[in-house]
Amino acid sequence: VQLQASGGGLVQAGGSLRLSCAASIRTFSDYTVGWFRQTPGEERDLVATVSLSDTTNYAASVLGRFTISRDDAEHTVYLQMNSLKSEDTAVYFCNTALRAIYPWGQGTQVTVSS
Repeated sequence: VQLQASGGGLVQAGGSLRLSCAASIRTFSDYTVGWFRQTPGEERDLVATVSLSDTTNYAASVLGRFTISRDDAEHTVYLQMNSLKSEDTAVYFCNTALRAIYPWGQGTQVTVSS
């Protein structure tokens, strides 16, 4: 099983990025899935989730700036990130949201310069 996150990079504060995470297993699309992020020495935090019915939830720190979506035909989850701030700098990962079922991928690095 692979969760391949991509789309990260270096962006200036106020800019935008769109992350993608493709799962190599179809059952990924049977669950509420989410994006997580982690900075060195810190716990991995849940940023956003999307359910099978496309209900979304966001951490307070990203509400109104990030949008999560999913394409179950492609077993892929997306994260549109707008109005990026330096505190959004982290490695971003995807997995099932309520409990991480699958092995964590390598994630994708997002660096926001101020």
